[in-house]
Amino acid sequence: MEIKNSAFSNGGKIPIRFTCSGESINPNLKISGVPAKAKTLALIVDDPDAPSGTFIHWLVWNISPKTKEIKGNASGIGVEGITDAGEIGYTPPCPPHGPSHTYRFKLYALDTMLALDPGADVSQLEMAIKGHTLEMAEIDGEFARG
Repeated sequence: MEIKNSAFSNGGKIPIRFTCSGESINPNLKISGVPAKAKTLALIVDDPDAPSGTFIHWLVWNISPKTKEIKGNASGIGVEGITDAGEIGYTPPCPPHGPSHTYRFKLYALDTMLALDPGADVSQLEMAIKGHTLEMAEIDGEFARG
């Protein structure tokens, strides 16, 4: 399974457009090679370099395994959870001044639909996918403001 986008390569710089300094929309994500046995997909976007520990930027689950692309400003692609900003939906990269931060876009192919309510947090999502992950794909981007 693979996740990629045309805005930046794995490990490359995330364009301003996809951050709090730009349009604050998610980058288009292209998905390929989903296992035939997958019943659903889940997406976790986080920043492991945040000063207070890993910061959750986006949680989405019960995405159709037939999904080939998640477009910018996506909505209605699945059930969304709460971010560490206390919001549901995509929270764009917005690091303080200083060193760059890595933003991880992690996609999971799962063998079951998840019975999680909208607004679930990352610990609930991680518990739900445990033992149900068929494959995982990731693309990382770097961003620093100022």
